[in-house]
Order: sequence, then C-alpha cells, then structure tokens
Amino acid sequence: MNSKSITIGILKAVGILAGVVLGLYFLYTIKTVLIYIIIAAVISLIARPFILFLRKKLKFPNTLAVIFTMFLYIGITIGIVGLFIPLITEQSESLSLLQKEGLADNLESTFIEIDKYFKTKDIDILDELKNSDVFSGFREIPNIINGIIGAFGSLSAGLFSVLFISFFFMKDSLLLKRVILTMTPTGKERKMYDSLEKINGLLSRYFVGLLLQILILFVIYTIVLLIFGIKNAVVIALLCAILNIIPYVGPIISGLLLILLTMTSNLGLDFQSEILPTTIYVMIGFALAQLVDNLFSQPKIFSTATKAHPLEIFLVIIIGGILMGAVGMIIAVPSYTVLRVILKEFLSENKIVKSLTKDI
Repeated sequence: MNSKSITIGILKAVGILAGVVLGLYFLYTIKTVLIYIIIAAVISLIARPFILFLRKKLKFPNTLAVIFTMFLYIGITIGIVGLFIPLITEQSESLSLLQKEGLADNLESTFIEIDKYFKTKDIDILDELKNSDVFSGFREIPNIINGIIGAFGSLSAGLFSVLFISFFFMKDSLLLKRVILTMTPTGKERKMYDSLEKINGLLSRYFVGLLLQILILFVIYTIVLLIFGIKNAVVIALLCAILNIIPYVGPIISGLLLILLTMTSNLGLDFQSEILPTTIYVMIGFALAQLVDNLFSQPKIFSTATKAHPLEIFLVIIIGGILMGAVGMIIAVPSYTVLRVILKEFLSENKIVKSLTKDI
C-alpha cells in the first residue's frame, strides 16, 4: 500500500466523518420538525384501526373516514381540556378560601419578625427598602408577557403542524413508508418494507392497548372517587390515569396528586375524622387499581404488542429513563419494538438478534 492510497483512504474517512457530523447537526437543527413527525406518526398509528373499521365495516370513503377521525381527535382533545378547567378553578378557590382569613395577620406578623431580626443586626429594613429599587422587577413584566404569548403561538403552530401531518399520514398510509424506502440503500427495499409492515402492526396494537390500559385505570379511579364523594371525580381520575403512561414514575406522581386533590376537595372538614380516613380509603382503591394494572393490564399489553420478555421491557424502560428521563421511559418500549423488528430483518443470522427476536 503506497502513500497515495493511504492518503485517499484518510480523505474518504474524513469525508464520511464530516458527512455524519453534518447530518447529525442537521437533524439536531430540525429536531422540532422531527418531533412533529413522530407525534403525527403515533397519532396515525392509533387511528389506523378506527379508520380501517370506518372503511371496511361502515363503507366510508378513505378521505371521509380520515376527516371524521380528525374531528373526533379534536373533539376529544377540546373535551379533555374543558374538563380540567373547572378542576383548576375549584382547587384555586379552595386554596384561596383556606388562606383568606389568616393571610393578612400572617403577613403582618412575619414582617414584624423579619424587622426585629434585622434590627438586631443594626439594619433598618424599612429604610433599606425605601432606598432600594424594589420595583425594578416590574420592568420585566412586558418581557414575561411577550414570552407567554410567544409560547402560546409556538404551541398553536405545533398543534396545527401535528394535525396537518397527521391528516396526510392517515389519508395515505404509504406516505411515510415511501419516504423511508426512498432513503433505504438499493437492494434492501424489500426487507425494509417487510420491517415497516411488522412495525405498523405491532405499534398499532401497542398504542391501542395503552389506551385500553388508561381506560381501565380511569374507570377504577372514577368508581373509587365517586364512592367517597370526591368533587370532580371524573377529571381527577382521568388525570391520574393519563399520568400512568410514564412507567414506574407515573403511578407515584398520580398517587401523590390523588392524595393532594382528595384533601383539597374536603377542605373545611375535620382532618382526623373526615379528611384523613377518606384519603386512606381512596389510596387503598388506588393501590387496588395499580395491582390490576401491574398484574393483568400491563403484562397482557406488552406481551401481545411487543412480544418481548417482561425482564427485557423492564431493562429497556430503565435504560430509557437513564438516557432521556421521563420522555425516554415513555418512548422506550415503542423504540425497542422498532429496533427488534429491523434487526430481525437485516441481521436475522446473528445469534443475539435471533434470541431477542425469536417471537416476532
């Protein structure tokens, strides 16, 4: 091997490395668009069984089935948001009622204690407040308002983008496949197509199963909260059920939230004879719901959808949490499912791959 061939090899390696770096930088730059596409793909996968039902059973034209599904999505989203408004309002009113009577006295006594403390240090806090520019922070209010308006605008643009992309993914189920197949190396298209077909089926079942899991928890939570007369039982149950999407961490958060909302829903009653017993009974119901979910719902969903061993799922979720936090825990199982299918198609002879994908 002469110096010329070595130089060419080094240049090629540098060129490939530079291309990879530029590609990764480009993907990082358009990460928002990629997130929109991923969310839209998930929405279309969840909607796929319903659209097929409308087309095959009710004989809807494809476009009409997609439009009907989109309006159903929008209606459900608006309904869920509308449900949470009374809960937030009522909890705010409860807390304000709790604080209203003693708020002025507490503030006055606190200020007196602070003033006494600083006077022992030879500091006249009243004089210092007069000399300091206490209200300079108010100059930032316009910037804060502009930030809120900007965030609302970004959220609206993101929602519109997701809905727009979702519509075309639903309308043309082959659109995403064609894009991926276009980027697939020549000669590998058939394997990639088979992988995408399997991924579609597995992920559709997984996300529909996830919705069923949330529905089961929602029903149990609602029954428990209604039995003990908790206000806004349906909304609280829905919120706690949705939080369960986050594996392991979600139930802890929903349990703490359930305790807080149960207590604040009974403000004004005696703590020892009313609030505490009710909270304990509600948490017993919550524990029973978690037992049903952990022993029946989750194993059935994961085993049917992903066809993976529970230990695999546990380790994958933990690794996802370490790498990306709560978001990583949510996307760990779908991502692992996609990876297994692709590995089975392209590296089916590998011993490790064969062991991990034997049930697919």
